[in-house]
Amino acid sequence: MGLLTALALTPAGAALARAAHPQVGVGSQYDTSHVYVDPDKVDAFASSFVATFGGASTKQVVATVTPTPSSTTSQLLQTPVGTVSLFGFKTPIPFPFGAERTGYLVTDLDQAIAAARAAGASLVVDAFPDPIGRDAVIQWPGGVNMQLYWHTTKPSYTAFDKIPENRVYVSPDAVDKFVKAFLTFSKGKVVADDRQAPGVEIGRPNDTFRRLRIESVYGRMTVLATDGHLPFPYGHETTGYEVADLAATLDKAKANGATVLVNAFTSDKRQAAMVEFPGGYVAEIHAAAAP
Repeated sequence: MGLLTALALTPAGAALARAAHPQVGVGSQYDTSHVYVDPDKVDAFASSFVATFGGASTKQVVATVTPTPSSTTSQLLQTPVGTVSLFGFKTPIPFPFGAERTGYLVTDLDQAIAAARAAGASLVVDAFPDPIGRDAVIQWPGGVNMQLYWHTTKPSYTAFDKIPENRVYVSPDAVDKFVKAFLTFSKGKVVADDRQAPGVEIGRPNDTFRRLRIESVYGRMTVLATDGHLPFPYGHETTGYEVADLAATLDKAKANGATVLVNAFTSDKRQAAMVEFPGGYVAEIHAAAAP
């Protein structure tokens, strides 16, 4: 462990790491949820997801998006409430790809890697070229994998109507280290920390757990610190999508091949449900509860 990384694990070190590295984030509209489905389910998933949330897909291409030989279909599903990088691998998926939950666009990949390491992350896939830029995969304390990416040609995407949330499940043993490391890297802030959050949010209505909400240039994040006793499908979702009308969105989802796994419930001033799209992608969908 480098000296700066070790120091970053202390409060003074976290402040030092914040100051030592520039902000490399670009904006939440450049964050993508990584979705891997079987090749024969790609079209069904894309059609269902876009029909549910609106937006459109980029043209599907076949490419190598890993540093070792592989082949996958690749496309971007851009909706007003979140973006998906969709992969349908035609070859076995090289390790550790498939475990990263999100991709974050950064202004400089090498600076981003240095900042993540200084904050306490591990570099699990070193920087490599892809057809349109460069990528790397990092792992935060608690085992949370994320991809960092940079484009050769600077992209320009419309801001979201509703900013999605990255939903991160970690153990109580790791949650403080994860939050400190991510805040140091993102220069974000904790906007809520409920140590007695209602267990209905993780399928256990008689229990409580700790839930933190974070905001940064990378958008929103909900951190769920649990004992790991999670009924299906909790923990399988990586993204929560905010919509204006939950009931109408669920109707669209069902009409377009998705399955509602957890019916709508109300907690923390929001209505939420869990949905599985064709191909197995599980998503949390929520809307502000009526006052």
